[in-house]
Amino acid sequence: MKWWKALGVAAFVGVAATGVAIARAERERRAYTPDQVRERLHARAAELREAQGAGHPEVIGPEVGEGRFAVRLRALRTRVAAARPVATTGRLLRGARQRLTRATSNE
Repeated sequence: MKWWKALGVAAFVGVAATGVAIARAERERRAYTPDQVRERLHARAAELREAQGAGHPEVIGPEVGEGRFAVRLRALRTRVAAARPVATTGRLLRGARQRLTRATSNE
């Protein structure tokens, strides 16, 4: 058997094994009823609340029940609050331009 044939067979076996693993995980995931999924999510949320309440530093992230949109909106507000107002930026640029003009005219 040529080496490229062996490589092709190995690749095929790898793809098949990956497919089997994905199918097995999907079957396990689908084995839960919606009520079981809801119970597990509530249990995980309760554990997270307890850990945050106890002050564990390793628990970092959004508040429980806070959606992705709320997290992104909060991050955007933080960045906007940290930015300088447009008028202040304009004054800084105008001042820099005046200093540059004075420095070049004195030479």
